[in-house]
Formats: sequence, C-alpha cells, structure tokens
Amino acid sequence: MFNILTLNKISASGLSNFDSNLFACSDSVENPDAIIVRSASMHEMELPSNLLAVARAGAGVNNIPIDKCTENGICVFNTPGANANAVKELVICALFLTSRKVVAGAKWCETLKGNGDQVSKLVEKGKSSFAGPEILGKTLGVVGLGAIGILVANAAKALGMKVVGYDPFISDKTAALLDSGITVTANLDDIFNLSDYITLHAPLTDATRGIIGKDNFAKCKDSVRVLNFARAELVNSADMLEALASGKCAAYATDFATDELLCAEGVTALPHLGASSPEAEENCAVMAVNQLAMYLKDGNVKNSVNLPELITDKNGNIRLTVISNGDITDALKDALEKAGITLNNSANAVKKSVGYAVFDTDTQITDDVIETIKEIDGVISLRII
Repeated sequence: MFNILTLNKISASGLSNFDSNLFACSDSVENPDAIIVRSASMHEMELPSNLLAVARAGAGVNNIPIDKCTENGICVFNTPGANANAVKELVICALFLTSRKVVAGAKWCETLKGNGDQVSKLVEKGKSSFAGPEILGKTLGVVGLGAIGILVANAAKALGMKVVGYDPFISDKTAALLDSGITVTANLDDIFNLSDYITLHAPLTDATRGIIGKDNFAKCKDSVRVLNFARAELVNSADMLEALASGKCAAYATDFATDELLCAEGVTALPHLGASSPEAEENCAVMAVNQLAMYLKDGNVKNSVNLPELITDKNGNIRLTVISNGDITDALKDALEKAGITLNNSANAVKKSVGYAVFDTDTQITDDVIETIKEIDGVISLRII
C-alpha cells in the first residue's frame, strides 16, 4: 500500500483514479510515499526519508525544492497542459478587460445606486470616461509558446488579431500546432517593438525574472497593454506602476494581486484564478494521479521535471530502478552480472546530468547486492519493485 499526502485541496474526482487497493490518500498521511501539491510551498518542509515522488497539480514548480528533491532521489512531476484551456480563457477575458475598461465602468455604475430615474442620464453622461479600443487588427505579442501560449495565440488570431510569438526553444512539432498566420520569432525585441498587447506565458528563470521592466518598456509602443497570467515575478511591479503613471503602459492585468498593485490606476488584479475551474482542477489531478501511479507501481517516468522520461514494459517479476548522477548504466550492469543477476530487460536515460535506469529480472536481488549497488559512485537512490 502506497501512502499519498495531499498538501492542498485536490479534486476528489481526480483522486478517485487511485486504485484504493494500492493507494491510501489523504491530507493527514504520515511518512508518505508521495505528495500531491498545488500552491503550497514545500521549501521549508522536511522531506520524509521514504518520500519517492512529488506531483504538482499544475505546470509551475516554483513551490517545490527541485534540487533538494533530486539530491534525495525524489522524482518531481508536473501536469503540463492540463489547465491550459482554463488559463487561455481567462487571458482572452483579460484582453477585453484591459481594452474596454469593463471593471472600472462596472464599479462606477455601482456608485450611481440611489439616483432612481436619473441613472440612465448619468450613465450616458459618464460613459465616455470608460471608452477603449477594440482588439480587432491589433498585434498581440505572446512570450512563451508552451501549451498555454499556443492556445492563447490561436484564439487571438481567430478573434482577428495579428499575433507574434516568441519562443527560442520551440520545436517543429510545437510550431505545427500554431495557426499558419502567426509569426514566430526568436528575437524578444520583436515582441516589444511590434505589440499593442503583450501576454506572458514563460517559466520563471533568472533570464525571465523582471522581463517586463524599465529597459524593455523603453522598446515598447506607447500605451502598450500587458497581461501576466504566468508568474508574478516576470513583471517588475515598481517599473510597471511607473509605466502606467507615465502612459507608456495603458493597462496591466495580472493574476497575482499584491498590496502595491491593488487599487492602482490601470491595474486589474485577480486572485490567481487562471486554473480555478472545476475542469482544470480535475484534469490536473487526474494527470498527477496517473503519473504517480505509473511511477510508484512500475517505475515508469512521464512529465518529470528532474528525471528523464522513461517508459518501458516490465519484463520480469522484479524491477530495479536507480537514480544517479549521470549515466552509470554500464557500472550497474557489471555489478548485477557479477552478482549472478540475469537481466530480461534494461533501459536508461539522462536529463540534465541526472540518470535514471531500470533493470528487469526474475532473479532474486538480495540485500548484499543492493548494498553493493549503493556503493557504486554516482548512485543517488534505488528501489526494488
């Protein structure tokens, strides 16, 4: 029986995909074999010694100590694309909110309460304060063409916008998912120079932190509108407020409300609603559950952020899995051969200097063999399934 700890409220319909004969799942599990998390921060958490895996029910993993997990032989999964449609829909909503001053207009209408028959006249007199441009024919710059960025780009194109997408790492397979009328560039300056609207869908790295800031605002058109439904730190808030005050930026919609942004002129701040739909929460939970089950039961890896993908049918009664620094497959095979272990199948892969290997056999692997393998230089952790 595998014990699964949930650190946030996870979709019950998603968790129901666990086989109850093999998995026990709750928010009070002690010494868990695996953890499912949404937004809770794990950076200060003491990782249980028997923890094998962490699954993030979402795409970003900034709340998980990836390096620490890798050092301890813990596989970390995410669920790319599972909440993509939910985020896309909110981004498209934000395109209109930043253009037509819908939120400000609605708030102003509420101040007219109590004016009786005069409300209609007051509305007609005051509506010009909330005029805004249409998006038709305007240029949208999409920074990051992952699962969400592609959906946003295609939706905006379908709405009649010109779309320029930036992604220096886009593959031919991914590019093929884009509408043929979308321009793809590897030059970030093209986004700033050409766009009337900029939407961010990039991961948070040292290179992307503060990507919307004073220096890049200088390259933008006047009255550019910015949408951030990816990561708060992609935008330098102080520079954004300065750009809004000067008119360089006409509006900013963000899913990451902070004290400095709340009530600021031109800011529409939302309470992290991007993936807050029942469909997205269920999709993320189902994907997380399936990936954890596959790893815990069979040692197969899919959508891990720190281990290479490796999926192979089990060919034997016993499967040995090894996480290592680099590829040490030959050393492992030699040790197993010298111990008299007959292999039915083996497979290995490497990702960012982290190796993962599986060995299938019908030969019993004794404690002495396990200790011998642990002593091989580069072994981080091993498991018998």
